[in-house]
Parts: sequence; structure tokens; C-alpha cells
Amino acid sequence: LQLVESGGGLVQPGGSLRLSCTASEFTFDYYAIGWFRQAPGKEREGVSCISYSGGSTNYADSVKGRFTISRDNAKNTVYLQMNSLKPEDTAIYYCAVAFQAMCRIPTQTADFDSWGQGTQVTVSS
Repeated sequence: LQLVESGGGLVQPGGSLRLSCTASEFTFDYYAIGWFRQAPGKEREGVSCISYSGGSTNYADSVKGRFTISRDNAKNTVYLQMNSLKPEDTAIYYCAVAFQAMCRIPTQTADFDSWGQGTQVTVSS
């Protein structure tokens, strides 16, 4: 199993980015997928989670209304659309496969395995 994140970059406050998480050598149709982020000097925190079918999602309070998670199982890919970005969104963003099909609340690292290498998101003017 290999997860590869992409789509990060430098964006001005108020801007948008769409992150992608693609799995290879693995079909993740039966598992929830989560997005996490880790800023320098801080612990990794859960951002969002999507259930195996895409029918259930949840978000950290800090990103509700700004971020949208979605998935395309035919492409083995999960997306994170990030709008109205703020400087405090700056972090390395990771995706991971859950041990189960449904998301648990809150989205926490202990429920996930098989992490990607991360993609840097920097929000700055």
C-alpha cells in the first residue's frame, strides 16, 4: 500500500487549493480515509474524514465551512478542497487509511494507518 498526496503549495490568504490522495497497490473502497495536518512544533491533528462510500464526512471545527472532502473510488483518490485559506492552515497535510469503514469522531491518528509522505501547504502574503 502506498499513499501519495499532491496539490500543496504557496497560496495567499483567502485563496484555494485542492489536495489529492491517491492509493496504489491497494483498493481502499472499504475504508474511511482521513486528512491530517501538522504545523511546526505542533502535534498532528485530524482535519477531515470520509467514510468508505463517501456518504458520511466530518470536519475539525477550525475548517468547517471552508474545507470539503470527497472521494472517487474508481480512481482510488480522495480530495480535500480548501477554500478561504488562512495563515493558520499552514502545515504539512497527510492522508491516511482508517482501520474501519466509517469515520469516528473526532478524527484521530490512532484510528488510522498507512500514511502518505505529506504535502506542504503554506498560506502567506
